[in-house]
Amino acid sequence: MSHPLERDLDHIVARTEKLWEELRGQRIFITGGTGFFGCWLLESFAWANRRLGLNAEAVVLSRYADPLKSKAPHLAANDAIAFHKGDITTFDSVTGSFSHVIHAASAASAELNREHPLIMFDTVAQGTRRTLDFALACGARKVLLTSSGAVYGRQPPCMSHIREDYRGAPDTMEPLSAYAEGKRAAEFLCSVYGRRLGLEVKIARCFSFVGPYLPLDIHYAVGNFIADGLCERPIHVKGDGTPYRSYLYAAELTEWLWTILFEGESLRPYNVGSSRELTVADLAGSIAKIFGLDGNVHIAQKPEPGKEAERYVPCVTRVEDELQLRQTVDLTEAVQKTAAWHRR
Repeated sequence: MSHPLERDLDHIVARTEKLWEELRGQRIFITGGTGFFGCWLLESFAWANRRLGLNAEAVVLSRYADPLKSKAPHLAANDAIAFHKGDITTFDSVTGSFSHVIHAASAASAELNREHPLIMFDTVAQGTRRTLDFALACGARKVLLTSSGAVYGRQPPCMSHIREDYRGAPDTMEPLSAYAEGKRAAEFLCSVYGRRLGLEVKIARCFSFVGPYLPLDIHYAVGNFIADGLCERPIHVKGDGTPYRSYLYAAELTEWLWTILFEGESLRPYNVGSSRELTVADLAGSIAKIFGLDGNVHIAQKPEPGKEAERYVPCVTRVEDELQLRQTVDLTEAVQKTAAWHRR
């Protein structure tokens, strides 16, 4: 039986084939290995490991391995993937050395951010420090932090695409800034460990994505809309539909993350996402059309007259110019691929 992501995984490995030599015969430690990012990292690792004969091993930190056994039993059963049970803030060290560490664990929960901001902040910040301490202890040469575009704070409405050199920040007087401030603290810790302790730390500031393994039942609008389409019900927009967003397909996200880990410049943040913006209302309309629900979109709120639309759209010139990375999968194809995977 063929792998449902075979074409995507072939694409990732083809685009990154020469870079994988760094992992030949090595061990990599990955936090957050059972989440959306983690599943794609493990899928591509396992695919490259087998196709290229790397003889590499991945150790995945997780409080529970059961979610992966349910979502991806082939990964849980892969001999090259082992699990280390522990909490991201307090986990015990793993014996042996590791050449690379990917810190992809992130409590990206809107409910946790809203109801327990201190837990959210501590999980992000303390988890990063624990991971960096582990990277030093295990002799890792390179570390990748999956940060977030949230570190910029609110994007000015007059700024169509936000660049890595923008010096804006979240509102420190707003408890809802817990996740964003946690990510800022995580990046600060990376700078200290990189400049003072010699770690080679790569930073990916991640925006919005769509693809297999994306949960359809949490706070991601694109996932909610796809869930509506799969259930053949009206596409429901909870807000007024005016914010601008953009979406990069998960396979390209994965290609970009591996490339940044292997080839990115240390302590030079890279925006990771799509620069092709559209409003949430247009996103809902596009997804309705894909599912044959043309015009069947319900927008809960009316836009406030004169209010400027919110934006959350990255400028990706840095990764394009310095790492030769490009978005090649458009939104329609990305949604179709995601829907097909969930129909499996």
